[in-house]
Amino acid sequence: MDKKVYFVILFLCFAVVFSQKSDFNEYVQLRKKYENYLDSDIRALPHINLYIAKAKREKNYQRLFQGYKDAVMYSVTKEQKLMYADSTIFAAKSSGNNDLISVAHLGKGVVYYYNYKKFKKALDEYMMAFEYSKHSKDEYFKHKILYHIGVVKSYLGYYENALTLFEKCRIFFKSKLGAEMHPNEIYNITKGYYNTLHQMAVCHRNLKNYKISDSLTEMGLRHTSIDNDLLLEHSYFLKCKGIASYRKKNYAQALIELSLSLPEIRKNSDISWEPIIYFYMGKSFLAQGKTKEAIDNFRKVDSIFQNYHFILPELRENYELLIKYYQQQNKEKQQLYYMSQLLKIDEILGEDYVYLIDKIHKEFDTRTLQEAKMKLEKANSKGNLINSGLMVLASSLVIALSIRYRREKKIRRQYVALENKLMTIKKETSKPVINVRIEDGKKYEIAKDKIEELLHKLQAFEDKKRFTQKGLTIYKLAQQFNTNDKYLSYVINEYKGKNFTKYLSELRIEYITQLLFDEKKYLDYKIESLSEECGIASRQNFSSLFYEINGIRPTDFIRKRKAELQASLKSQASIKSA
Repeated sequence: MDKKVYFVILFLCFAVVFSQKSDFNEYVQLRKKYENYLDSDIRALPHINLYIAKAKREKNYQRLFQGYKDAVMYSVTKEQKLMYADSTIFAAKSSGNNDLISVAHLGKGVVYYYNYKKFKKALDEYMMAFEYSKHSKDEYFKHKILYHIGVVKSYLGYYENALTLFEKCRIFFKSKLGAEMHPNEIYNITKGYYNTLHQMAVCHRNLKNYKISDSLTEMGLRHTSIDNDLLLEHSYFLKCKGIASYRKKNYAQALIELSLSLPEIRKNSDISWEPIIYFYMGKSFLAQGKTKEAIDNFRKVDSIFQNYHFILPELRENYELLIKYYQQQNKEKQQLYYMSQLLKIDEILGEDYVYLIDKIHKEFDTRTLQEAKMKLEKANSKGNLINSGLMVLASSLVIALSIRYRREKKIRRQYVALENKLMTIKKETSKPVINVRIEDGKKYEIAKDKIEELLHKLQAFEDKKRFTQKGLTIYKLAQQFNTNDKYLSYVINEYKGKNFTKYLSELRIEYITQLLFDEKKYLDYKIESLSEECGIASRQNFSSLFYEINGIRPTDFIRKRKAELQASLKSQASIKSA
């Protein structure tokens, strides 16, 4: 009897193990049928559907997650990719595995970024991925998330913030170069390192740190030229080199470098950088007096925009140059077309670059474009179309005036709120001393006396306005405080209630806002000068931070403050004359 029971138990254990192994093998076999297909190959989808159906039946959420993740990769349309990306998040959450949830959000962010070019939505997903990855032991994946967040921040104009993230990625990837790893890991680490260097070069170029940007470009070119796995990365650095040559007025050299960078970037369908290359080739030809070749390249930028409805703010000038050219040629039809395209671009940029629109140098602002476009349309219209045009114009004016009224009302409300805040601060004649007493029962990551020391140093840092130093990072400030960045970061987070970047940004913006309110001369400063005055390197970053912290754009605040001061002077003059 005992033997029978023993054999029954042994048989059941064997059956369970065999069943599990059989299920595992089924999943493996299903994936083998499509895993060698290229991305977006629809032949994979029938096999993936079988994989998903099996995982659903068995309520195996980890396998279901994998199935949906594969479906994202092999789907053709962006709508399908987004649908499956949502399903990936559902499956990952059902599994209760934070690592899978993090991967799922990163995947959805990539769809928004690469397929939709919706940067803010992509950033939201990346931030969710980052949140779920905090306790993950996969350092490569954590830095991959940081890299993607950095890329989006760079595109949105937050170059300094992006550089902080890229520097962390660079340090991590570099520390792993040359380590003994699986070939796939070596490949990923190497790609990660050189893509990070490229993004850092881009950020430094936009911050006009040309020496650093050129140095990173040269380093990238040297080390990617001998590796066939890094052809795309080598092309990115060639592109950077070409833009630098254009800046240095070496136009012939720029054209060679930009042309060499193009094939691999086109092969990989990188619609972010391909039009940038055409734009700088066009400008190089224009500088050489080769107008036809320049216009051909500028038109290629428009061709990509037509196909993908995506464009970077830097390329706005491309259309300004086309409009100028056709104005000089007296070709009203083409002039009208590119004006219409430029208006579309402003509308598209407004979705993800709202705070950048009024920071980009606009030789043709939207109002001027609309007026010029209407004149051309009127000139081209005949007969009864004139009456229709006038009706449309009248309606447009009513709508425009209504929008302007609502906007002005909102700006006034924001200005008054900020003015009240500034007046409250002004009434406080002296700042209260920060209470740096430490709770005895609480556990601290660093010694109590060290916390007190750093808090006092931070108070002196604020009082002496040392936050206006340019290029200030937490690493540099830690060195000035004779401590390390981890201790300083801990104290700022714990006692200031925010991270270092937000802490520094708020100090700078509050300082410059108070100057604008108190001292009339600053109202005549340009935005670039104001940003330099408070230590912010980028005009774009200054304007976006001012809006984010104060709820009103700097240009609107200055306009309202000037109007208020002028009204006050008129009032005083009328009282005196009375």
